[in-house]
Amino acid sequence: MSSPSRWRRIGNDLKALLTIHKHPRPWHLPLVAALAASLPMFLGALTDTMSQAVLASIGGLVIIYMPHAPLMRRLITVIVALFGFIVSFSFVDSLSFNPYVGAFAVALITMLANGLVRYWQIPPPGRFFFIMIAALAATLPFDIALLPVRIGWLTVGAIFAVVLVVLYSLAIPVTHHAKPIEPVAPVFRREIITESVLIGMIVGGSLALANGIGLVNPYWVPISCAAIMQGATVRDMRHRKIHRISGTIIGMALAYWLWSWNMSPLQVALAVFVLMFIIETLIVRHYGLTVVFITPMTLLLAESALGNLALEELVQARVVDIALGSTIGFVAGWLLLYRRQRASRLN
Repeated sequence: MSSPSRWRRIGNDLKALLTIHKHPRPWHLPLVAALAASLPMFLGALTDTMSQAVLASIGGLVIIYMPHAPLMRRLITVIVALFGFIVSFSFVDSLSFNPYVGAFAVALITMLANGLVRYWQIPPPGRFFFIMIAALAATLPFDIALLPVRIGWLTVGAIFAVVLVVLYSLAIPVTHHAKPIEPVAPVFRREIITESVLIGMIVGGSLALANGIGLVNPYWVPISCAAIMQGATVRDMRHRKIHRISGTIIGMALAYWLWSWNMSPLQVALAVFVLMFIIETLIVRHYGLTVVFITPMTLLLAESALGNLALEELVQARVVDIALGSTIGFVAGWLLLYRRQRASRLN
């Protein structure tokens, strides 16, 4: 017979899964993020360069790293993230001529991103978008002649986001001085290196596994794996796994409905704007609801660049990707968390 404490824990888990948190995020912050992600696609739709504009739109996601701080702090942070985006994309895209070499490149980018984020104690989204961009680069059709063009479009989108950061900061200045970013204590630096190597092997290995079993464009396997491992505790990771899988299933239904419209490029750009606004409004309030809208937006961006699957195949492939990546991320994240806690006790 189950003890009352066990049922209480289950009840607390269900409450945490369903709770929508209050957060004082102003409406204009999601609006600026939505503009950074969608305006390149509007321009691409008007100039018939949609496939290239998608890369600029992905570059525009650099605005998500804008901190709540004065203009110079914002500029430095976003520009550093911009260079990180370019390095992640260009390094992996140049090595994606072989799926396993590409997976190895994703592993190296993951190691570097995790190490720098942990060393400088960068808050969420942390390493996530650098890994996402690397995973997408690994699944693009390899063409070394297109590499400079792809990097150029990504950079243009990121620079446009930097301009928006300046305009937004001048229009709505922030006087609050955020806590300065400081490196971790020396005693933890060796632990960060070890952890980064392990996380890189796990994320890169998940992509190699997906390629090995023949999944088509399995960029969401490493993305899901990295997203689940963002959790700080086993409970967080369990909740993220439940939210990600359930949110993805609902999100796929939403994506299927959107795709059934046979949307024009302008309508796709409008959908990205609306979805990005909703995502940035919900992300601080409820992860599962956010995933519902992340799913179709990621599909609109990634599949506009790849675009070689029928709708039914696309939905099936992405659900399998996320289930596999989430499972790998949960198991690996639990082992890493146990190892981190054990190392902290020893120190």
